Amino acid sequence: MTLHADAVSTLSRFTGQNALKEAYLGFLAAREDACRRSCEPGHITASALVLDATAEHALLTLHPRVGRWLQLGGHCEPGDATLAAAALREATEESGMRGLRIEPTPIHLDVHPITCSLGKPTRHFDVRFLVRAPVGAQPVRSAESVDLQWWPLDSLPDNVDDLHPLIESALARLR
Repeated sequence: MTLHADAVSTLSRFTGQNALKEAYLGFLAAREDACRRSCEPGHITASALVLDATAEHALLTLHPRVGRWLQLGGHCEPGDATLAAAALREATEESGMRGLRIEPTPIHLDVHPITCSLGKPTRHFDVRFLVRAPVGAQPVRSAESVDLQWWPLDSLPDNVDDLHPLIESALARLR
């Protein structure tokens, strides 16, 4: 199965955000290259909300290009077999932590405009997954981040209003 086919399958099984889900599926139907960053109109990305073992803290990165605290994640790569694998790879690379566990079904979708590595305005069709860190896991900042910190879910940084629906979806999944 190709990454494109996995994206269609994964999103077809996703429940919730129905209008947005259908927009993603329409984009995938129209663009065979939808999972590649070279797709200029936009591309599918995979991200991970990393929660600690107690589900009381989220690991956020201060993104150098965006200048805001965000969940971990990014572009799909040619070697990614699934969207979940892409999200887990990104979370592992960006956190420096081993032993992360991913829920294979997405928890949230978000489309946002961005100027990414292509240097041109585009859109990210972000598919977001829940990832759990093992007990005592300590992140190690990578070159992709200005800072990397655990934040209490009830005391997040000021500029993360758009993360609240993602966190609510993660906590609902855990219930």
